Amino acid sequence: MTRTRDDDRRERLSAATWTVLARDGVSGLTLRAVAAEAGCTTGLVLHAFADKRALLLHARELLHSRGTSHADALDDGTRGPADVLRLFLLRSVDAGPGEDDGTDRNEDARVWLGFLAASLSDPVLAERHRQGNHAFLGRCAALIGRALPELGERECEERALALSATVEGLNTLSTADPDRYDRRVRRSAVDGAIRTALAPRP
Repeated sequence: MTRTRDDDRRERLSAATWTVLARDGVSGLTLRAVAAEAGCTTGLVLHAFADKRALLLHARELLHSRGTSHADALDDGTRGPADVLRLFLLRSVDAGPGEDDGTDRNEDARVWLGFLAASLSDPVLAERHRQGNHAFLGRCAALIGRALPELGERECEERALALSATVEGLNTLSTADPDRYDRRVRRSAVDGAIRTALAPRP
């Protein structure tokens, strides 16, 4: 399929939206800031995104698609469900293999937290946030169920909730205090939570 100028423009605006939200937070995400980052006019941004809510929803879709693509790539049949779950969650807190590059940006967490903050006063954003969280929970519960087929659906969901709480707590805390909640701490916390989630039923 041949790329068009509109495709290139949309990709550039997507990258700019992500960068501005990750760097400047929800208060800094404006049409003007995205235009400046993308090197275009605000009119061009308005052509793609009607308002700030549209920018935020687009950033949330990017976050979801990045996570889904990564999880699908991990779950390719070459790993067991426990390994897939661990790598998926480590990636969710920016602490996976190959991510110790001397920086600790955790851009996904910053985008997620910015979207969550905006959703507190916007029911449309709040609903999209819940949808994303439910998809994350569903992925975790399914992997737990495959690793421990003796568990019922409800127990898998409860264990997935605990994992989600760990991941979201780590992302929130590390965004505000990255030195205290560095990759080593996040990796250790995720590994501990997974050991609990995958413990056989007594």
